[in-house]
Amino acid sequence: MAVPKRKTSKQRRDTRRAQHAIEASRLGACARCGSPKRPHHVCGVCGYYRGRPVVEIEG
Repeated sequence: MAVPKRKTSKQRRDTRRAQHAIEASRLGACARCGSPKRPHHVCGVCGYYRGRPVVEIEG
């Protein structure tokens, strides 16, 4: 069974764990209606993607 030769230092351990933080999802503004939307996704308010109507929104 594999066993480490040396104890992992607190700095090395904590440096590795610094990458595990949860961050808020990135949002951009829709070019047509200005509402917040995720990048590379259809706008949920107006149904446009890259300047073209993609989804019919009932309202």
